[in-house]
Amino acid sequence: MLATVFMPGTLNPMSAFTDYVDASPSSFHAADEAAAILLNAGFTEQSLTGAWDNTPGGHVMTVGGAVLAWWLPETISVQPIRIVGAHTDSPGFKLKPQPESVTRGFSQAGVEVYGGAILSSWFDRELVLAGTVTLADGSSQLVTTPPALRIPHLAIHLDRSANQGFAPDKQNHVQPIVDVVGDPAIGGGLVGVLDLVAQSAGLRARDIVSYDLITCDAQPPAFTGAAGNLIATGRLDNLSSVWPAVTALRQAAESNPDAILMSCCFDHEEVGSSSRTGAGGPLLEQVINRILDTAGLTSDEKYRVIDSSIMVSADAAHSVHPNYAERHDPHVYPVLGAGPVVKYNANQRYATTAESAAAFIRACDRADVPVQEFVSNNDVPCGSTIGPIFSTRTGISTVDVGIPLLSMHSARELCHADDVDYLTAALQAFFEGEED
Repeated sequence: MLATVFMPGTLNPMSAFTDYVDASPSSFHAADEAAAILLNAGFTEQSLTGAWDNTPGGHVMTVGGAVLAWWLPETISVQPIRIVGAHTDSPGFKLKPQPESVTRGFSQAGVEVYGGAILSSWFDRELVLAGTVTLADGSSQLVTTPPALRIPHLAIHLDRSANQGFAPDKQNHVQPIVDVVGDPAIGGGLVGVLDLVAQSAGLRARDIVSYDLITCDAQPPAFTGAAGNLIATGRLDNLSSVWPAVTALRQAAESNPDAILMSCCFDHEEVGSSSRTGAGGPLLEQVINRILDTAGLTSDEKYRVIDSSIMVSADAAHSVHPNYAERHDPHVYPVLGAGPVVKYNANQRYATTAESAAAFIRACDRADVPVQEFVSNNDVPCGSTIGPIFSTRTGISTVDVGIPLLSMHSARELCHADDVDYLTAALQAFFEGEED
């Protein structure tokens, strides 16, 4: 099967990607929006607790902030499964239980830091709260508040050392302001954060039993740079992988491929993936086992499928930073706009092997997509991804890739529009497989 040859700007209009990011202020929204893309393309919704549907074609399932989708051929036999994994969550501030407080006439929201956020980037921004609320009847509802929250800096006149270093107290200095005391004569009482959430959901505060809510920068994505080909927005880590993974699966499915294809986007990667809906949880293995069991494969045949399968772990990569070039390897560093990045690490922070890297590079070649490489400066340890977790749990060969970013883990990150398209095309070629 021949892969589609890519020309930048022709396959996926960037407005579709930025619209997806803008509609996905939380992992729950990201999963829901990704599922909607596939359902609109004819995929069938599968419930985790419902009877298993193994009919040929596309299937999609959301569980909390995770979304798993797969394509089944007419006949399921002993052959490799091609999997793309990503994650839906991003760093920010999560709303605590009992979050209401009033200090010196200000209504504030109690939050705790989620993931490795660059704290300074969250100050002096208009913020929303987004995620899900659970009601007394057990149902859940997505919610996004207006841009009513803000974490203000202390004026430099009150802290002359502000530019000598920035290390805010995570308990006391990052609590957002929600409202200020109004004139009681005109009904100007304080609005608390739970009232704000309830109003945004069309509910009463007492209707909400529990919630899972995180901050999001209210500013929409913007095209920037002299040529307008750079994208500035939050959550590029890792919606810059989720959208290509979902889009590539949808596009590959249009050719009715004779193989099992899977796009699996998990939650909680930024805090270690150890959750029911994280890559360290059971979801993917459950889906694979149910597919193969329902197809009637024996235990031996299932092992043969697993051992021959391959996964692309797609997560954002570090572009070289022109102002901090010394933090990068002096010879191996990616740049914005030059294609997806294969990530290597001798200490297995990435799961890439020579064999798995070659498989992805061949997919890039088939799609006529340039490919880059990343390795850390020996004095600057790198982060990790779902790749080592997934590969360890399942034994499936895995390669870690992603598009290069600047300002990773900032409230507002930066990427090149071409790289999103490049990764989409490469993943489509990966799904379509090698030529016969």
